[in-house]
Amino acid sequence: QVQLVESGGGLVQAGDSLRLSCAASGRSFSMYAMAWFRQAPGKEREFVAAINWSRGSTNYADSVKGRFTISRDDAKNTVYLQMNSLKPEDTAVYYCAARYTGISYFTPSTPSGYGSWGQGTQVTVSS
Repeated sequence: QVQLVESGGGLVQAGDSLRLSCAASGRSFSMYAMAWFRQAPGKEREFVAAINWSRGSTNYADSVKGRFTISRDDAKNTVYLQMNSLKPEDTAVYYCAARYTGISYFTPSTPSGYGSWGQGTQVTVSS
């Protein structure tokens, strides 16, 4: 398994942008599907975005489509989440997750689909 460390969270105003990073340690990072989830107080953890091992496939929650972009740099063992046009309802703790898939295009959109998690980074969007 990989170990994941998120960074880049903070307090911003509505309409601003943030870029989250998730640094992975461990072998074969390029063979992992990577995802971002978020959890607001009192709510369940929800899917935000995922990217497969070859960067050929991404998927997004409807609530972030057109505003958020997931990407990865396998040379740096890092996955990113670029968040634009932030809204107060985007306020949550954002978690990075990883699943070893080999050369598969499978990118789960549920928390149970991932075996490795970071500690989370807080994103707060004020109105």
